[in-house]
Amino acid sequence: MVGTTLNPCVAFDSSLLTKAWDEEEVKTVSQEVVARGLGGVKNAKDRTGLLLKAVSCIDLTTLAGDDTEKRVSELCAKAVKPVSQDVLTKLGTDSTSLTCGAVCVYPARVGDAVKALSKLGVPLPVASVATGFPSGQTFLSVKILEIKEAVAAGATEIDIVISRPLALAEDWVALYEEIKQFRTAVGSGAHMKTILAVGELTSFTMVYKASMVAMMAGSDFIKTSTGKEAVNATIPVGYVMSMAIKDFFAKTGNQVGLKPAGGLKSAQDALDWLVLVKEVLGEGWLNEKLFRIGASSLLGDVERELYKQAFGKYP
Repeated sequence: MVGTTLNPCVAFDSSLLTKAWDEEEVKTVSQEVVARGLGGVKNAKDRTGLLLKAVSCIDLTTLAGDDTEKRVSELCAKAVKPVSQDVLTKLGTDSTSLTCGAVCVYPARVGDAVKALSKLGVPLPVASVATGFPSGQTFLSVKILEIKEAVAAGATEIDIVISRPLALAEDWVALYEEIKQFRTAVGSGAHMKTILAVGELTSFTMVYKASMVAMMAGSDFIKTSTGKEAVNATIPVGYVMSMAIKDFFAKTGNQVGLKPAGGLKSAQDALDWLVLVKEVLGEGWLNEKLFRIGASSLLGDVERELYKQAFGKYP
């Protein structure tokens, strides 16, 4: 499970929605923050440490219409042993403890993941998307039922999607109330990640407000994207969401995690996000309890880079 405590719902507070963001300034400042963070990665050892950290924070994902029990089983096997033994040995890393942060699947495939991980003997969290993922365009009763079915099947993390029409209309109270219902359906035995679908929101200010509403309503993580939008996880969006988490923590004392997802494919992408989080939120957020990366192909490129660090050449 992502953490030892859940983020409790707090009363809706419109004063948390007053900050406005200048679009160009956000783009400039966010890139400066990442450049400063990367400047602190001084040598190959630092880079290797961050790449191994990235592996431990990946929600290894398959969300395809042709997913099968076999594919999910293979995903789980990779998640519990994400980097080859020879690479880890050469790097001098404790190979027995390195796993991905979780596996992420559709609700109907949760049982397959639970079964596969049980056979492997590794208690890795199983995350399930829900609430009409990716569009959210279904009935509220269906969304709530989907959450409950996924939890009953063994999911310990639920990735819900917000109703974008409510965000676009800036009906923040209605969005808050809906997410609170999702929080109740998830229950106390699982964590909830809330997907903002940032590519369908119209400004960084709207992203910030949606982030705050999701956290007030009890989200344990805020997540950038479904991976199905035209624009997904970008560094400027990540900066705004990280600042929202920082502001929420300052106001309430509640720590909320961040999960970028969609479009992260290279080891450099992983490094950029890790240093962004470190610079804005601090070292304490650089763990699988407060930072996840939703990805499928990213792990392969991180593996290639780790191989190069170990053996001086690409495989």
